[in-house]
Amino acid sequence: MPSITVRKLYQENQQKLNLSWVVGTAGADNIIGIDDARPTLALVGHLNFIHPNRVQVLGLAEVDYLNRLEQSAAKTALDQLFHKSMSVVMVANGQPVPKLLRDYCHSHSVPLMSTPLESPYLMDVLRIYLARALAVSTVLHGVFLDVLEIGVLIMGDSAMGKSELALDLISRGHGLVADDAVELYRIGPETLEGRCPPLLRDFLEVRGLGILNIRTIFGETAVRPKKVLKLIIHLVKANDQAMQALDRLNIQSETQDILGVTVRKVVLPVAAGRNLAVLVEAAVRNYILQLRGIDSTREFIERHTNFLKDQEHATDID
Repeated sequence: MPSITVRKLYQENQQKLNLSWVVGTAGADNIIGIDDARPTLALVGHLNFIHPNRVQVLGLAEVDYLNRLEQSAAKTALDQLFHKSMSVVMVANGQPVPKLLRDYCHSHSVPLMSTPLESPYLMDVLRIYLARALAVSTVLHGVFLDVLEIGVLIMGDSAMGKSELALDLISRGHGLVADDAVELYRIGPETLEGRCPPLLRDFLEVRGLGILNIRTIFGETAVRPKKVLKLIIHLVKANDQAMQALDRLNIQSETQDILGVTVRKVVLPVAAGRNLAVLVEAAVRNYILQLRGIDSTREFIERHTNFLKDQEHATDID
């Protein structure tokens, strides 16, 4: 299962959340992860003694509750709390950290952090961050692009011209997300986010030209850090077998399942003289129209059906 350390959570959110690490640095490598019994949204929450969250947040009410407990009752409560599995404790709203809580975090190697931010906002940011950081992921071979604000994954066998097609689309004003290795993360029940491995960021390999730095050649607007996957373009060789299997009217839309998410798929035969960049743009525009309820194929079939009905009606009158 995906997981991250408290150290990484702190490093990537320290400025955004104005976090201060109070004590418990020995627990910097404590793991925050998900399992079948505890989804991402259940990882962060206000102080809970019965089912402790991996990230325990203390707001105004929680700090006030601890401060009002007698010493013996507070120790009993914290003994119960720290007996369970926790990764990190955060005190929000700029509240002074209770000394007893500080001592327990230090002795149990549980990182204790504080922030002036309000606890509801803190938990919202952390939940969104953890949903992305702990998303189930996979890596696919292809080129991932932003075409007309739609995330498009171009796939196909080696030497099909995926990178050349991507270069053509980039030169037409579209953006590169990732080449060769595309990291896909399921950040929602029906949402796949595509990212580029840091090592490959900004680069595109084109046979005959080598490795191109797209950001340097085409500028900042030619690359994207991430994009939600909406459409797959699968390139195939335009041989007799492929052309016979092709649904020319595209009556039944093809799909592909990735990490349990169904993604619309378009198969494009590759042959000499075909302008694939224009075809990809047309496929994306057609997909956008279908999202708005405009289906060209259905409209064409309905028009022919109505024409045949009119002809049949005219024959009956005669």
